[in-house]
Amino acid sequence: MSRTRAAGSQSDRRHHRQPEREKRRKRGAFIDPHGYDAGKKIKGKKRHILVDTLGLLLHAIVHPADIQDRDGGVLVMATLFGMFPFLKTLFADSGYQGPKFAKALAKVLPHLNIEIVKRSDQVSGFVVLPKRWIVERTIAWLNRCRRLAKDWENLNRKALAFLRLASIRLMLRKLCNPA
Repeated sequence: MSRTRAAGSQSDRRHHRQPEREKRRKRGAFIDPHGYDAGKKIKGKKRHILVDTLGLLLHAIVHPADIQDRDGGVLVMATLFGMFPFLKTLFADSGYQGPKFAKALAKVLPHLNIEIVKRSDQVSGFVVLPKRWIVERTIAWLNRCRRLAKDWENLNRKALAFLRLASIRLMLRKLCNPA
């Protein structure tokens, strides 16, 4: 009967030595879920970074985009585990404003002061905000790396690894080529 089958059709039978085919999706069996950020209207991942005053990466975390900025900020600070006891002040933008973030941060790091950098209501268009431009500049530096320019990675831990590699590359350039 197999000889009389139409060309192109496949038999349900397989060779006895061949393993059964795994039912997998196109992008692999195990991928981290992508979230949807309704504010920015994007699907993907978010990166929360903690930088020093020079713009060098201290700590970062990658998670689905459906986690709010306030919750992601607390998650970043909660995963520090006392790595930077010298931190005194945290500068954050208005996305981290509110009592929920302040209470959660006070539980995790009680000695840390929070300063919210607010945008003025009278100004329209682009304005450089003090202290906030440091983080934005770091994100721009990191996005010059090809692997970070788009959301290529399926696993959050791999996206975080490439973020750290790009940061190491950036730090080495700053150390080796002081200008």
